[in-house]
Amino acid sequence: MANVIQDPATHPTAILGDFSTPNPLVTFRKEEVAFTYGSKWKQRYFTRRGDDYFAFPAQWDVQNKTWRRYYVEPGTDWWAEHYPADQMQRPTGPLCDGCHSVNYDIKTKAVTEWNVGCEKCHGAGSLHVEYPVASTIVNPAKLDGERADDVCIQCHSQGQPRRKPIDGVYYDWPVGYQPGDRLSDVWTLEEHELGKDTFTHWPDGSAHKNRMQGNDYVQSQMSVKGVRCFACHDVHGTPYEADLREPGNAICLQCHGPQLQPGPRGTIEHHTQHAATSEGSRCAACHMPLIARTVGNVNVRSHTFTFTFPVATDRDGVPNPCTSCHTNRSTEWATDALKRWPSVSSWRVAK
Repeated sequence: MANVIQDPATHPTAILGDFSTPNPLVTFRKEEVAFTYGSKWKQRYFTRRGDDYFAFPAQWDVQNKTWRRYYVEPGTDWWAEHYPADQMQRPTGPLCDGCHSVNYDIKTKAVTEWNVGCEKCHGAGSLHVEYPVASTIVNPAKLDGERADDVCIQCHSQGQPRRKPIDGVYYDWPVGYQPGDRLSDVWTLEEHELGKDTFTHWPDGSAHKNRMQGNDYVQSQMSVKGVRCFACHDVHGTPYEADLREPGNAICLQCHGPQLQPGPRGTIEHHTQHAATSEGSRCAACHMPLIARTVGNVNVRSHTFTFTFPVATDRDGVPNPCTSCHTNRSTEWATDALKRWPSVSSWRVAK
């Protein structure tokens, strides 16, 4: 998060897209790129015009190494109807920069710093610099559970400001929120309608697109039971994927071990009916499937922590982990297989 935006003038290797091969989607030159955004799944390219930045209409699919169109279609994101169709009339200030900078000033369009710096999560730091003690800075770990998670959800959610427009401008981030505040005072999460497949949600209410970890999480049993975002992630950085505090299954098994109340009972093989070292025995493969779309065919993990049974795929079209992995198999095959699993309730499998 601290490096998602890069200035190619100071980081010449930041640009990942292939500008050497002509492509009709790429209507701009490397030299016009003021900022790059992203490097893991997608990379977008910002240019500066006056005191605003704008995203060019092509993005680089990092994993598939190809160009894809970048454009928010009408009827998708809520704010699209409030902006002209021309991409160069959709500034990133109100639509992006509030989450990708510290202290974006909606009056001056200036920032304290680009990217997610200390004050984005810990609040104003000038008093702490003068008096470097715990009481002069916000520590999310010391906040109540909801406010602690709000520090992450301020950017990891799809929603709308409660007040809009502000001075005639529609913002797609929670203007005015500061760590320690209650996010819901200024921000509402996008609503979902059970049984309906929408731009933001699958029919079961889980995330249909990226940047919705918060939408998923607040409806999960993990959140209800008081597990906070920082229990699994350390945003200051770890050697592990997604800045997890422990690698792979270890992060889950520290609470969900066979000797602990949440289970699972028995060995990993007994619980998953897969070899211990296989993909099918990865906790995240079944309980955090890759169903939230980010770019092209690249998806990110759900954060509801539920298991989607094949019957839900038949009924609502929600992808299930079984046939998402066993792509040559049917939902009927998956349902029949699950009926023979000793740790699966037949009531949950049944149609």
